[in-house]
Amino acid sequence: MERPQPTHDRVAVFSDIHANLPALQAVLDDIDAAGITDRYCGGDLVGYGPHPNEACALIAERGVPTIYGNYDHAISRDHDDCGCAYITQHDRDLGQQSVVWTLANTDQTSKDFMRALPFDLRFAVGTRDVHLVHGSPRKVNEYLFEDKPLSLYERLAKAEDANALVFGHTHKPWADVRGDVMFINSGSVGKPKDGDPRACWIELQTAPTYVRVIQHRVDYDAAAVADEVRAAGLPGEFADKLVKAA
Repeated sequence: MERPQPTHDRVAVFSDIHANLPALQAVLDDIDAAGITDRYCGGDLVGYGPHPNEACALIAERGVPTIYGNYDHAISRDHDDCGCAYITQHDRDLGQQSVVWTLANTDQTSKDFMRALPFDLRFAVGTRDVHLVHGSPRKVNEYLFEDKPLSLYERLAKAEDANALVFGHTHKPWADVRGDVMFINSGSVGKPKDGDPRACWIELQTAPTYVRVIQHRVDYDAAAVADEVRAAGLPGEFADKLVKAA
């Protein structure tokens, strides 16, 4: 099959790798197969998964323009709080185990790489301006869920000077125009929470208004990574969620 020709009117965005190297490699391979040369990463390279150093190294090796996520910000500065929101004390306790493990197993080269990442990036898709953040333009750890009040998005849109705002952090992909700005959640590469365990990335295409969004899902061996999570001494519930995407 003939490979698609690269064009700057198509851009790939992915986020929330969470130290899942096989999922990241599968996404990068899929983007390559699609013939897209412009790619951006929305952060959270580490946390919850067993490959923090390998994930950072691959992003650095491939030269992918990347912003920091809340997890990257914490781990790179040796903070013991990732800035995540947990509903129950049980979830908070599990999350703290992840922070402790990730701090202990992330080397200084990876920490230095993450510490140098910017808060946000801006780029163009054709004639459309795109603003990439991790949580929101206001806070790296703000959760922009699809069902948040419209008034919130109208306030964010009023302050936004780009046609489209792309973000991650919730691990649930969605896209909608609100207050004259297209809000786009890129989902998660390595820790989806939308019921689909496949790795997720999005393709942005030039369009007459805003941008066109195409969601891509990529198979990888999530069960094998789940085994690695358990073998690394991380909580078994993290492994279970990889294959259930809960």
